[in-house]
Amino acid sequence: MKKDVAVIGGGMTIFRRRLKETGKELSFLAAKQAMEDAGIQKKDIDMIVMGSAPDAFDGIHMKGENLLDGAGGVGKPYVRVFNGGGTGVFAPIAGWWHVASGVADVCMVVCEEKMGSCYPHPQTAFRHIWDPVLDRPLNPNLVWLFAMEMNRYMSVYDIKKEDIARVAVKNKRNAVGHPCAQLADPNITVDDVLNSEMMAWPVQRLDISPPSDGASALIYCSEDVVRKYTDDPVWVSGVGYNIDSTMWTNRDLYFPRYVAHAAKMAYKMAGIINPRKEIDFAEPYDPFDYKELHHMEGLLLCDKGEAPNLTREGVTQRDGDLPICPSGGLLGVGNPIAATMG
Repeated sequence: MKKDVAVIGGGMTIFRRRLKETGKELSFLAAKQAMEDAGIQKKDIDMIVMGSAPDAFDGIHMKGENLLDGAGGVGKPYVRVFNGGGTGVFAPIAGWWHVASGVADVCMVVCEEKMGSCYPHPQTAFRHIWDPVLDRPLNPNLVWLFAMEMNRYMSVYDIKKEDIARVAVKNKRNAVGHPCAQLADPNITVDDVLNSEMMAWPVQRLDISPPSDGASALIYCSEDVVRKYTDDPVWVSGVGYNIDSTMWTNRDLYFPRYVAHAAKMAYKMAGIINPRKEIDFAEPYDPFDYKELHHMEGLLLCDKGEAPNLTREGVTQRDGDLPICPSGGLLGVGNPIAATMG
């Protein structure tokens, strides 16, 4: 029988370019914060789940093992999770699996990303993720792939660029006061976004959350032992996970059906019938500003093509009826991929 799982502690480093610190050191900082937050010691942890994206970022093959001692995992059961941009979601879910299944009573998930050391740019780490026959001869990169998706989304629903730029403005303003934020800007405007450098139509520089370095950690605890550590646990009521076609050319670019499948799984587990009415706020993954809108629709928080209207009407502001990314999200806090845990 599945056990109930709670979060009892968390930690996060400042997100920025951190050339003086190794990935091990970043992992250590986040793990130490999480253990101090939970009031536990290394001996109390049954296992470690490590999340980190391409080895090329750090220049170390099988870097999960290299990072493990920094994460406190030496001599303990260990699993590494890596599936690109989804690492920050799938690693915490893997930790949840181990506690919910009864394999571990206490599991710490540590996610690290050190993108700043990838020369000349982190995009070079993605040169070999494409099909070597069909895609790689085109010399693709992630910016123009997302640009095609953004263009398709805008075209299908007749969305204006200004409506998407409002997301970047909202999130960068929301990040003001966040202790780990890299990209907070209280004075940014829609015009700033629209006048920023064009990267690949219609994506401009301020539409993107740039690469960053950092680490995050959280600690899960089983219902069987949680009262040993806290009287105020945060219970995980539902999780969901899914992946679309592995060939991006086969994907339905204007709607993220993989998000919808994952959301339905999580809502069913949590007993949520009407997410728009039952969800108080949401933190969708927003590496590009349009992805917040895309993912709102995938999360079934609004109808297809309606997310820009909610943003324009102020519904998604911190004081709105459905705050979206009140933390600032990736656009405001930063995007060290796995370490976002989102």
